[in-house]
Amino acid sequence: MKKEGHLICGVIPDSIAWELGISDGDRLLSINGEKIKDIFDYQYLIEEEYIEVDILNSDGTEICTYEIEKDPDEDLGLIFESGIIDDYRSCTNKCIFCFIDQMPPGMRDTLYFKDDDSRLSFLQGNYITMTNMKEEDFDRIIRFNLAPINISVQTTNPELRVKMLNNRFAGKVLKYIDKLYEASVPMNGQIVLCKGYNDKDELKRTIEDLLKFAPVMRSVSVVPSGVTKFREGLCPLEPFDKEDAIETIDMIEKYQKIAMDKFGIHFIHASDEWYILAEREFPKEESYDDYIQLENGVGMMRLLIDEFTEHLDKIKGDDRKRRVSVATGKLAYPTLVQITGKIKDKFPNVEVYVYLIKNYYFGETITVSGLITGGDLVSQLKGKELGDELLIPGNMLKADENIFLDDLTLDIVESDLQTNINVVKSSGVCLLESILGNNIITDNKGTENKYEL
Repeated sequence: MKKEGHLICGVIPDSIAWELGISDGDRLLSINGEKIKDIFDYQYLIEEEYIEVDILNSDGTEICTYEIEKDPDEDLGLIFESGIIDDYRSCTNKCIFCFIDQMPPGMRDTLYFKDDDSRLSFLQGNYITMTNMKEEDFDRIIRFNLAPINISVQTTNPELRVKMLNNRFAGKVLKYIDKLYEASVPMNGQIVLCKGYNDKDELKRTIEDLLKFAPVMRSVSVVPSGVTKFREGLCPLEPFDKEDAIETIDMIEKYQKIAMDKFGIHFIHASDEWYILAEREFPKEESYDDYIQLENGVGMMRLLIDEFTEHLDKIKGDDRKRRVSVATGKLAYPTLVQITGKIKDKFPNVEVYVYLIKNYYFGETITVSGLITGGDLVSQLKGKELGDELLIPGNMLKADENIFLDDLTLDIVESDLQTNINVVKSSGVCLLESILGNNIITDNKGTENKYEL
């Protein structure tokens, strides 16, 4: 049985809660008589200068009401088990393209959790299908101004959306986009394109339907579905080919012109995979609307090229001697070969070996570096010329630990390859400076951009 209130796991020293004697194991029950659902209720209610906080002590025998006068922006200093205070909401769909359903057995449990939580959409930029949300959830989004909300649309055809998400409510909830639009809640959209399902005329329909919500809906990305080798028993999905990619890009660029004329934004964006598959040059920087869809692989290669080359143009060359290797996936390999080849003009004694790592773990149709495992690195790089050190992008590792997807640690991979591995932050400047052996780790825009190396 779920206990009442929310467990307090820690108290910040010298905070209000600390001074009141609130401690680990106590439970937050309510603020100003209102029960706390999650972090947004909590933050909203503590903005008052005078609040009454009900706390249940750790042994569950006494409720203390604390009357607190404070500054409006002053926090209480409570630390909760979860960043959103509440439990994370899991996905209720069985999408035909779900990547988690295509993962091999035996990986760590956290990799199999399917989140579909609107609060994580606001806090972390996650995309949600809205199928597990109720009217009151949308009212809270509007009340607390939780924006932008990132929506996995896939299609605006209700019947097709039901089929693709394997959820009988999937078509009905599209009406909530109207509600967010009417409330002027900024949104971004995502379309995972599946061949023979939501492409071609269905994609045309979806783009035209979503354009009606611009510019409140600020952007929509179109990304090809990822297909691993672990699809036994799942809905068959065909990979896209060059002709498909050309057709998709042409359609998207047509609607970009329409959106620019009407709203001054490009609105609909093709991910980098389409341009690589179509063997077309990446669009210029201005086509990406300040890289609004970067997390979905839209503009990663253009950003990498521009940051790298602009910084290389600014720095002075020399005769330093250095040999390094770079490991990457199929997606970024041609771009990395292209830009690292320019180093020789200024640094003639710097050798860069770029290695394409095929994804044997998930299947060779998976081309991004973020899904490369330690085992694939070792098996394909052992015995190769790696130089003074091997450079890998940070997205190959778990966010808070030096562990690859197959649970090999960075230390083990370094030992197996007998070389030092340098984990490079996501910026073209960081990549260039790492190749040159310098210590500069911030990019020329002062931001940490994320893309696939």
